[in-house]
Amino acid sequence: MKITYHGHSVLSIVMEDGQKLLFDPFITGNSLTDLNADEVETDWLLVTHGHSDHIGDMIPIAKNNDATIISIVEICTFAENNGVKKTHGMNIGGKFDFPFGRVKMVHAQHSSGYEVNGQTLYMGEPAGFILQAEGKTIYHAGDTSNFGDMSLFGEAFDIDIAFLPIGDNFTMGPHEAASAAKRLKAKKVVPIHYNTFPVIKQDPEAFVKLLPENLGKVMSVGESIVI
Repeated sequence: MKITYHGHSVLSIVMEDGQKLLFDPFITGNSLTDLNADEVETDWLLVTHGHSDHIGDMIPIAKNNDATIISIVEICTFAENNGVKKTHGMNIGGKFDFPFGRVKMVHAQHSSGYEVNGQTLYMGEPAGFILQAEGKTIYHAGDTSNFGDMSLFGEAFDIDIAFLPIGDNFTMGPHEAASAAKRLKAKKVVPIHYNTFPVIKQDPEAFVKLLPENLGKVMSVGESIVI
């Protein structure tokens, strides 16, 4: 599979059979991304929680691509009510085998709400995703603090790559993310959710220095890795 980082928390994955996945499609208004929402091609959208910088262009991308949204049930209901035809609702602790691989929805410590007509709409619990596909395991933590149950993830899964937020203020910062990485025991750790806004300004290279040698990797926007 090929994994590409597109700024903030946006990841795309292309499987060997050509299936395309897109995580947290915050494109419009994201000054760091290399994507154009009107040109995105994907078969699946995986959305960790209901904040605007993660839902982003979920609805138009799903409609344009006839793509399936995978998310917490409340986000899927919101998408259906806004004209999306294909969704797959999940909840914390559940897993499901999709055509591209197995997805487990795991806990994240955060919040989740979306503003509609000046009111904040509850969008279900925030989550992370553990994807098992093509013999590899990828963890997208979404927005979260560092919490003890990450040790359970590290025990239950042989994680090849963990994508962890380091921005602080809204999520864990670099030192907490380094602690989380230790709990997860992933083979590679990539920082996400930083520098998009002034309040989450961080030095990703400084974060990597907090990790054991060769564990951390800073991915530039548009950079891909094949695993």
